[in-house]
Amino acid sequence: MKCMYCGCIESKVVDSRTSEDGTSIRRRRECINCGRRFTTYETVENTPIFVIKSGGARQAFDPNKIKAGIIKACEKRPVPASEIDKLVADIQKKIYNSLVQEISSKEIGEMVCERLKEIDEVAYVRFASVYRSFTDTSSFMKELEKMVKKDKKQ
Repeated sequence: MKCMYCGCIESKVVDSRTSEDGTSIRRRRECINCGRRFTTYETVENTPIFVIKSGGARQAFDPNKIKAGIIKACEKRPVPASEIDKLVADIQKKIYNSLVQEISSKEIGEMVCERLKEIDEVAYVRFASVYRSFTDTSSFMKELEKMVKKDKKQ
């Protein structure tokens, strides 16, 4: 780390602490050349991920949008907020761990549907009805029939 006072590239770490939110490390350094102290912060560098919408538009990945959709689907359902937070965190982790720079909104929607089905079937149907854009009652009924058949097999 280059000293901001004399430009020397050699310094020693005197003290290290994690930040309050745990996303960075604060390091107190001392320059080997001039002896002055300075502070640096070390953070994880995130590669931006873009979501490709159905119309082809691209926008930055925002987990808050996923959370808002899930909250809407779980409205008046016995789904704890902690479960919603865990679901969003799991999806976010899965997306970042995939090491892709672009992901389609369809893929994200499928991830949410897959997990919501396990948590609450009514919330799943609500989310799927918006996400899959059911145009009429027959397409909606087909989805419900799939769920009923799957439940009978189990």
